[in-house]
Amino acid sequence: MLTIILIVVAVILLTTGLVWLVDKFIPSKFKPVLTILLWILIFFLGYQTFMSIYEPIKFNEVKNKRYLQVIENLIDIRDSQLAHRQVTGKFAGDFDGLVTFIDTAKYTITQRRDTTVIDKELTKRYGGVETVKDSIIIDTLGFVSVRDSLFGSSDRYKTMMNVPTAKEGIKFTMKAGFLEEDDVRIPVFEAFVKKEDILYDQERDLILQENEVISVDGVNGDALRVGSMDEVSTSGNWPKTYGDSE
Repeated sequence: MLTIILIVVAVILLTTGLVWLVDKFIPSKFKPVLTILLWILIFFLGYQTFMSIYEPIKFNEVKNKRYLQVIENLIDIRDSQLAHRQVTGKFAGDFDGLVTFIDTAKYTITQRRDTTVIDKELTKRYGGVETVKDSIIIDTLGFVSVRDSLFGSSDRYKTMMNVPTAKEGIKFTMKAGFLEEDDVRIPVFEAFVKKEDILYDQERDLILQENEVISVDGVNGDALRVGSMDEVSTSGNWPKTYGDSE
């Protein structure tokens, strides 16, 4: 914004200076031609000033619209991966396996009941005096399709790996594995796409500036991502202005 203000001030000062020079030093017979040239210059500088203000505004409009579409896919990927971990105990390492899982897997519906049962060991120890202990019984009530639970009648999970707004064929990069913490293997995953792939047809300098963003209201870093291979997290790196990142 400071740069834009400086440009506007410079244009005003330059225009004022040129008008003063023409009026003070140029002979009258040359003034009509110079006036036309001056107006052309003023128009050109005005256009450049307008574009210097308009292009970043337009870029942000395009960026925000595209980020929202990309984030919708990242949320679908995260929901699918969380379901995969719930059923299998780990995250899927590739999209083919994840899509197959959604097509075929089922959640197990259970019911937990607290009850008491005879503790045979204590009963024997106390000479036949009946002794009971608390117990938990888990009943299996049925099964529900993962696909129906997550996506209902939609089949968008079959294309969630494709990056919307990017060039045809660009897909999210997805990784999965385990982290070791206190001798415990914890499953982790990550899915991301570079900002330059999302904004491939925009002004290069504006993309480079976007890659350097560090802000609570912006997407920090050079990519939109969800999850992490370096820490136990399934959050996205976008702010709440784009939707729930948790």
